[in-house]
Amino acid sequence: MGENIGKWLGKGITPKAFMDWMSKNQDQFQSYYQGFTWKEDDEKFFSDFSNTKELRCAIIASDWCGDVVHNMPVVLRIMETAKIPVEVFILEENEELINKFLLYGGKSIPVVLLVTPDGDVIHRWGPRPAYIQEPMAKFKALNLPRESDEYKEKVQEVYAEIHKRYGEGMAYQQLIVDEFKETLSGL
Repeated sequence: MGENIGKWLGKGITPKAFMDWMSKNQDQFQSYYQGFTWKEDDEKFFSDFSNTKELRCAIIASDWCGDVVHNMPVVLRIMETAKIPVEVFILEENEELINKFLLYGGKSIPVVLLVTPDGDVIHRWGPRPAYIQEPMAKFKALNLPRESDEYKEKVQEVYAEIHKRYGEGMAYQQLIVDEFKETLSGL
């Protein structure tokens, strides 16, 4: 990936401190965190994961973001089970860090980074599972002027499709599990 976040490592907060810090969406975040369930073979994969590379996970997040609320609890469960230490960087307090990881020129969170002990980024994930992110990627490829009526109309359609793809309940969480399983299998 070429990025290094070594100067930030050790300066984030724990996932528990992040959850305690939340002033918005805390109940929903906790609900997704507590309600997460594994398929047996997936839990075994992550619990058997051998972190021989001493990977760490850095997450850039904030409490106002729906994608953080939906996705970060699953990522935390994965990292806990795989025994990959996690630290969280609150977006508003880490502008320089988030600016290294813009998506389509903007700040999209959560940004989940798997890094070496020296801070070399070996994988970036987020803000959503690829299937759910797909409508946004197609929309951004159109490169419409933000001020245009077409932009305003299409962006509403995109968010409606993203919401539809998240669906009701927690079935979407399996997409995150599958993506991290594939990533960690390749390391």
